[in-house]
This record gives sequence, C-alpha cells and structure tokens, in this order.
Amino acid sequence: MELSLSCWNFGASPVSVVGDGYCYPYPMELFVKKKIKKLCYAQFEVFDQSGNLLLQIDGGVWNLRMKRIMRDPSGFPILTLRGKIITLWHKWKAYEGDTTDEDNIVFSVQQSHPFQIKKELHVFLENCKKKVPDFLVIGSYTSLSFKVFKGHRLLAEVKHNFTLESFYKGKEKYRVKIYPEVDYAFIVALLVVLDENDTP
Repeated sequence: MELSLSCWNFGASPVSVVGDGYCYPYPMELFVKKKIKKLCYAQFEVFDQSGNLLLQIDGGVWNLRMKRIMRDPSGFPILTLRGKIITLWHKWKAYEGDTTDEDNIVFSVQQSHPFQIKKELHVFLENCKKKVPDFLVIGSYTSLSFKVFKGHRLLAEVKHNFTLESFYKGKEKYRVKIYPEVDYAFIVALLVVLDENDTP
C-alpha cells in the first residue's frame, strides 16, 4: 500500500470524530499489530512509519462483555468501545474516555443489514437513530481489508496482512492508509470493531 501524491486531497475539510489532534494535513501510513495474549484478552498497538507508538487498545475478546479501551502511549484512556452480541445487528458504541455513560457517546456502529450480502457497517455520530449514516465501512468477507467513506469521499483504506503462521501464533497485522485531515484514532476504532465482529 503506497502513499502517492495523487492520493493527497489538499484543502479537504477535517473529519474529526475522536479529536482534532488525530487529524494531519498530509496522508499517513500506520501499522497495527494485534496480539492475543490469552483466551479472553487481546491487544492492539498502532505505530507510525518511524516505529513510534501512537495508540494501544486492550480488552476482552470472545466473551460477553465485548469491551475495549483505546489509550494514548502513556496509557490515558481515549475511547471505550462496547459491543452487543445478543443481536443480529452487531451493534457497537464508542464512549469518550473510560466511561460508558450514554451522555458521552462519540459514535455508534451497526451492520447495514443483519444478513449481509457484503460486509458493510453504518456509522452514526453520537447515538443518532437517523436512517442515513454519517460514514460507511465497506469490505469483503474474504478478508478484514476495508475502506471508510464519508459520502463519496474516501477517508481511509485498511489492508489485513493475513498469514496462517501469524494467525496460529495469535499475531496479526494491518496496514492503514489515512488520507489528509482524517481522524486516525476514529479509523483505528472502526478497525477494532470490524476485527471483533469477525472474530470466531
């Protein structure tokens, strides 16, 4: 996945969901490493091209809680992700900080349809119940690779670098291309939600 000058969208309005501090005026390439540490615990780490740690996400996997917390490199909580498994729609909510107070909802995510023909998630800002989503996440069932759109505007592309060896070792990797003025913490949060939905 290469970042070429043709990908630059100069003058694009910022797409800030988690915070303005996660938007940059140039394209970024991030590397996300997932490691399953034990049966009900997995960790994601997000690095830039220089190897600097930008974000870390930890929490339960394969359990009823479906809770993950996104933190900055110092461990300060940025977002709490909570999912519902007792539903065909695979609904998730993201809350500011380490709370799950309904007043602190940043965005919500659900499948476009309980029985999808293609992989598609609808993302709504805050806890909106409108019919038209603010963002679309579109991918395929053959991999965890996907693209994020706001209307017709492409915001990010995620490629899952899957190998059988990494899968059996409990280690997986993603490459994430973030377009200019797009909140990379928001994109990483969507990656975690999609990964959780696809976890057996």
